[in-house]
Amino acid sequence: MMLRQRAFATTLTMIALIASACGGNDGALSDTTPDDVVSGEAFPPTRCEANQAAGAISYLTGFDYAATASIVDVLVADHNGYYDELCLDVEIAASFSTANYPLVAGNDAQFSSSGSFSELATFSAVNETDLVALAVEGRVAIDGLMVKPEIAGLEQLAGTTIGVKGKLPPSIAAMLAQIGLVEGTDFETLLLEGFNPIAHWEVEGISAIPGWKSNEPGALERAGVDFDLYDPADFGIPGSFGLIYTNRQFLTEHPTAAADFMRATMRGLADAIADPEAAAMIAVDLINGNGNPNFLSLEGETFRWSTDAQLITDTTPAGSFVGIPDPEALGAEIAAYDAVGVYAQTGVPLVEGRFDSELLAGLYTTDGSIIWPG
Repeated sequence: MMLRQRAFATTLTMIALIASACGGNDGALSDTTPDDVVSGEAFPPTRCEANQAAGAISYLTGFDYAATASIVDVLVADHNGYYDELCLDVEIAASFSTANYPLVAGNDAQFSSSGSFSELATFSAVNETDLVALAVEGRVAIDGLMVKPEIAGLEQLAGTTIGVKGKLPPSIAAMLAQIGLVEGTDFETLLLEGFNPIAHWEVEGISAIPGWKSNEPGALERAGVDFDLYDPADFGIPGSFGLIYTNRQFLTEHPTAAADFMRATMRGLADAIADPEAAAMIAVDLINGNGNPNFLSLEGETFRWSTDAQLITDTTPAGSFVGIPDPEALGAEIAAYDAVGVYAQTGVPLVEGRFDSELLAGLYTTDGSIIWPG
């Protein structure tokens, strides 16, 4: 079933840029080779054979089947049969972001979803692996800090305790360091259990909790909780979210399969942005079919993806297209986090080699359509 084309009123222009091309190849390169994909023309048999030779391609989600960037686009692409059309055998499994890095690094899985470029680059540096981001869908930090209303401003977090899942996100650490607050010196953190923001909020003794702007704020609002949201972007802190990455081995050994996996995924992303409610429903059906271990809801997933989709379209600059990694922005992210000591224990990760901008750029025509056979 094709998704209904009902776009955000505020994102019609961007949707036009990324909508899939069903005919013609205006703006595409003319110097094609026999196995190149040309819009409106049959998918080349030699390319189909090369993609089939890649075998089963494993994609691991970053958090259940959540309707979020770099997950929902894969789910929509699979639901709409886009991988099948490109002779790809894609197997999707629910997993968790940090657990996936070693699996993709060892080529036990070929693609996954990363929470940020900093996260991916740091893992690669610490473990000496060769992971490559092929898409960076969100060009802003997804994290926000929800502060209890009795705290009049960020400065008043001094001497308090912030509840965290795992650790304080780098963008939040950078935002607080910018006003002179450093973890372990000016405030403490407390490790929280699970993913329920309402339960986290009720933990005694904490002044704030970080979370994704597309998740925790919506859950707190629906529960009638009063809070103040501080966004690192408002403090000039760079960031990223919704990365799709692979390993260098797969990218080198199966270049057409890697490119066509991203081609289908970007078409899925265009569909998901055009109709966020339908995309969220696809995700929730999979969530429920998997037993819904994280107690996700249609209302919550619709809020999540609507927020992500708006951030993606709002932060994709003129002259570029959705998902194409921006070397300058990725470098600025690493530099900003380094400046406040985020990498003090791990060492500053390299930017060079951790992304590929050319692959995704080669899937778009000059008018912003995805090159698609027909």
